[in-house]
Amino acid sequence: MSSDEFLLLESDPRPVIHHRRGKSASRSFASISAADVAAAAAEAIILDADVKDGSDVLLSDDYSFHSAFADPKFPWECPTRHRSVSWGAMELRDAAPFEISGANTAATTANKSARVRHKSVQFDDVALHEDSARLIYINDPKRTNDKYEFTGNEIRTSRYTFVTFLPKNLFIQFHRVAYLYFLAIAALNQLPPLAVFGRTVSLFPLLFVLCVTAIKDGYEDWRRHRSDRNENNRESLVLQSGDFRSKKWKRIQAGEVVKIFSDETIPADMVLLGTSDQSGLAYIQTLNLDGESNLKTRYARQETASAVSSEACDVFGVIRCEQPNRNIYEFTANMEFNGIKFSLSQSNIVLRGCQLKNTDWIIGVVVYAGQETKAMLNSAASSSKRSKLEGYMNRETLWLSIFLFIMCLVVAIGMCLWLVRHNNQLDTLPYYRKRYFSNGPDNRKKYKYYGIPMEAFFSFLSSVIVFQIMIPISLYITMELVRLGQSYFMIEDKDMFDASSGSRFQCRSLNINEDLGQIRYVFSDKTGTLTENKMEFRRASVHGKNYGSSLPMVENTAATDVTPKRRWKLKSEIAVDSELMTMLQKDSRRAERIAAHEFFLTLAACNTVIPILGDGGFTSCGTIELNEDIRRIDYQGESPDEQALVSAASAYGYTLFERTSGHIVIDVNGEKLRLDVLGLHEFDSVRKRMSVVIRFPDNVVKVLVKGADTSMFSILENGSETNNNIWHATQSHLNEYSSQGLRTLVIASRDLSDAELEEWQSRYEEASTSLTDRSTKLRQTAALIECDLKLLGATGIEDKLQEGVPEAIEALRQAGIKVWVLTGDKQETAISIGLSCKLLSGDMQQIIINGTSEGECRNLLADAKAKYGVKSSSGGRWNLKHKTEDEHDDLDILNGSKSLSFPKWNLGKEEGTNAPLALIIDGNSLVYILEKELESEQLFDLATSCRVVLCCRVAPLQKAGIVDLIKKRTDDMTLAIGDGANDVAMIQRADVGVGICGQEGRQAVMASDFAMGQFQFIKKLLLVHGHWNYQRVGYLVLYNFYRNAVFVLMLFWYILCTAFSTTSALTDWSSVFYSVIYTSIPTIIVGIQDKDLSHKTLLQYPKLYGSGYRHEAYNMQLFWITMIDTVWQSLVLFYIPLFTYKDSSIDIWSMGSLWTIAVVILVNVHLAMDINRWVLITHVAIWGSIIITYGCMVVLDSIPVFPNYWTIYHLARSPTYWITILLIIIVALLPRFTCKVVYQIFWPSDIQIARESELMRKRQNNLQPRQQVSS
Repeated sequence: MSSDEFLLLESDPRPVIHHRRGKSASRSFASISAADVAAAAAEAIILDADVKDGSDVLLSDDYSFHSAFADPKFPWECPTRHRSVSWGAMELRDAAPFEISGANTAATTANKSARVRHKSVQFDDVALHEDSARLIYINDPKRTNDKYEFTGNEIRTSRYTFVTFLPKNLFIQFHRVAYLYFLAIAALNQLPPLAVFGRTVSLFPLLFVLCVTAIKDGYEDWRRHRSDRNENNRESLVLQSGDFRSKKWKRIQAGEVVKIFSDETIPADMVLLGTSDQSGLAYIQTLNLDGESNLKTRYARQETASAVSSEACDVFGVIRCEQPNRNIYEFTANMEFNGIKFSLSQSNIVLRGCQLKNTDWIIGVVVYAGQETKAMLNSAASSSKRSKLEGYMNRETLWLSIFLFIMCLVVAIGMCLWLVRHNNQLDTLPYYRKRYFSNGPDNRKKYKYYGIPMEAFFSFLSSVIVFQIMIPISLYITMELVRLGQSYFMIEDKDMFDASSGSRFQCRSLNINEDLGQIRYVFSDKTGTLTENKMEFRRASVHGKNYGSSLPMVENTAATDVTPKRRWKLKSEIAVDSELMTMLQKDSRRAERIAAHEFFLTLAACNTVIPILGDGGFTSCGTIELNEDIRRIDYQGESPDEQALVSAASAYGYTLFERTSGHIVIDVNGEKLRLDVLGLHEFDSVRKRMSVVIRFPDNVVKVLVKGADTSMFSILENGSETNNNIWHATQSHLNEYSSQGLRTLVIASRDLSDAELEEWQSRYEEASTSLTDRSTKLRQTAALIECDLKLLGATGIEDKLQEGVPEAIEALRQAGIKVWVLTGDKQETAISIGLSCKLLSGDMQQIIINGTSEGECRNLLADAKAKYGVKSSSGGRWNLKHKTEDEHDDLDILNGSKSLSFPKWNLGKEEGTNAPLALIIDGNSLVYILEKELESEQLFDLATSCRVVLCCRVAPLQKAGIVDLIKKRTDDMTLAIGDGANDVAMIQRADVGVGICGQEGRQAVMASDFAMGQFQFIKKLLLVHGHWNYQRVGYLVLYNFYRNAVFVLMLFWYILCTAFSTTSALTDWSSVFYSVIYTSIPTIIVGIQDKDLSHKTLLQYPKLYGSGYRHEAYNMQLFWITMIDTVWQSLVLFYIPLFTYKDSSIDIWSMGSLWTIAVVILVNVHLAMDINRWVLITHVAIWGSIIITYGCMVVLDSIPVFPNYWTIYHLARSPTYWITILLIIIVALLPRFTCKVVYQIFWPSDIQIARESELMRKRQNNLQPRQQVSS
């Protein structure tokens, strides 16, 4: 996530302090396990190494840190404050003097060393050993890899090789238990006593499914092999024997020196040694790595840059770096060069997959190659999610297995009883006689008889083989194909195409399409998800005075009247405050003018943005002459906030137009001001601020700081009454900005004395060269200078709502979906955005939980529950399941002509009022609540009783915890949607994760199941596609169970009438083709194409979506009703032909041919009865399937070697044959048809009511043109 985006995040994802209950303290603090937090943070893909050691720091009664901070090198003291003190995710308001000192800790350290330790504060690299660091000898790959421990640069993303494909693919496929079941069935059929079907025929269904999947997997892996081959055979210039020569990527090794030209891709992770820029500056684009299109700066150290030229590289030395890891935002290393040891950081390394931009060439040394590069280590796919409906399907499959066992047991027991009854006749029966009676070598030998017990056992196993398709193996392939087709139509939906970004809808997971129709909770990020994440500078508080209340749009020229020859035009227009602009142009030494000057200098200097001139070129040292009237300038930065602030500074006359690794140049109202950058403390999630140390031309050194208000006010100087007035005025302005939905930052600065500068530089150099806990040590070093700051002012940045957000949220609410917003912004900002996007309304009762201790949070929750009559969910998960299923709203269609009413869930209300509730809670309270089971239960009870939940200042880890709060306590489906890296944990934890292709890269998209361009598309995604997908797949599963069960039960009735002999009247091929060819295509087509309602109706009446989370399309009741109907249809199917041809001479194969045709026609007509939307392809699939069945029967009956030879020709001539089929269809489907009619007339569902409304509208529309013609 970008730096300023984190600055605006008001809570810390990884607290590093244990707040323990002091013995004599008046306040209590919750205990947080740093190890747990670190582990969860790693799961949330927060790539930071701040808490690797799981260290603990004790905060005692006097708020002093007692631990290894006692290092005499760090006699740090922060000023005494009585305001809010923020550290980590905790806030200590009205605290005693906050002191970081090691003066009195010797005694306490001795007796607390077992539980209070922090190894990172010691700056001596005691933990750095030769075996823990990777040694890279520059331009000496043989010595670097003398132990052959480093991998080459060849990459491999494919899963299989030619040798491993078959065994590995089969191993993966047989992870499905159903496949093992059918493998066992095929194996049993190979045994002579159990050979019910032909041995080859019995293998066909399983082989077909395995081959289809294997071909798909093989094709996908072949594409990976082809991509790998193209990637590995690319070439780059490598230093060999003093010259740069071309070398294939796969042969590049760690330690080799590589040269890259502009627009080329980096082949491996390289430390920069030199660039075409004299200052060692280079620009890269990380689009292939993290999806961010903004250019980023990387630097070569001046020590090596001077020794590198375009044609040669005379750098020899040793790099000690950390072992390969996935953290793309950090790099810790040292380099020894010419006897000098200096540090290397993330700004000195370029990663594989990035592209070099706007820099002629760079030269670097490879430190990580091939599979060890950060890009490859981050390429692991996220674990796939499983559909909830598929879980229910497995439950029903278990019931079908029980039915199968019972049927086989009935056949086995029946066989046993029949053999006992006819024991004396066994020698004369054709099938069961004990011995041969024919003349020849087999005379008097034993025949197919193994004794009654074994015959019964073999009968049981043979029945399993005959009834095997009771468990539908084809259902798995059918569901995959149907989901693939559904995904195609979602991707091609033009209403979900974002024209502004050119991004269309993406289905990144094909397993959970139907879950989109069952969502009950939506957890949404705010910035970039509900808002555009395109920042505009709106308000400024400078020296206690508010500016920007009325901002006219003016030309983006800074100080036009004063400096007509030196003007810069920004890419977009920015509104400026005329009063503030006038003050800045005055030559005054007043405090207000000086504060405003430093304010805008901080905006222009304290950042990492890159200035880009109008001609597309990048500025470099000594290359720019401001001799044109107007020059166009644009800024590229990792954060939209930073770009907005720097652009605002330019609009007010402070234009940053040149940046190198050692200095920046700012045009201040026409005067060129060069500032030396002595050091930069980038934002981290503990400090929540950013600072830069600047040396001015007059040798004055200042530290310029910007950060979140809670982290800034605690480090301001103890001032006079004037300073206090400014502080209170600024605080008032911040509250005003937040109430308007603006994002706020506080700006401050201070002068550094020579002694302070010297001390900071020595600590900074020591910390920046550390290979262990560098970020922690740098954070501690920043504390030396980030105190006693002078408050300059504050900024207010507007992040506008995305188009269609209010309408989408209102539609989701009408659909019965609860929308929770989880944001890192201030509470006032979040409430303002909630009101503007219609999440909150003026009539809502707001419950605000802002606790500062465990006890306070518990009391606030209990008081809110008591005040608003919220009952505890003591019944647990079962009660919650039924409570949420009963929460329905009324649906009124056609002006109340027909309505369906459901009982409403009585939400918690305040006595005497009917106002809905809205819960607003901050991240600080969640720290205490989420760790305690009792408090979590109270929060759950309160939150689920509220219509709206708004969580402010939450960290990424807390976002995932809130999602988990719902998932663990209800059966409701959850959806999380976000656009940034801080949303990844939430997206992966939810049942369905949706990523927004926004301004913050593609981290959220890459971790999501579905991705889209704007939040408003979620309306159609859930209400339309989600509804369709759920209805289709729910019916698809039930229909497949019915289709196979009716066929098996027909065989079961036949076996009961044939002495339990497990013989079949159907040919082997007919049994195999039934579910694979005869009836599969209509199922797939209907699963993809059928629509119970049009998209217009579904969008017009969002409450129709409720059928999904109420499980109306697929539930246990429907399953049992379907099975009862199946038993009836199978009885009709078997006995009507039996009674019709009872006195005829028809043979068994003719009867089997009749049953085959009849069952195919029956299940297709059954399907046709339930189709809601008939289109051409549906007609072709349904009726074409029947025609194909007849065609296959004709072909099979025309083969002389088959026992059913010519049977279809004899049957088709008789009218009895056709009348029998017609009678079967009518009698079998009559009960189902009657029940459908009765229920639709007397107990219609909301979907049926809406469908009737659609039909009436169509009829009215068709009648109007006819009436006009007749008139």
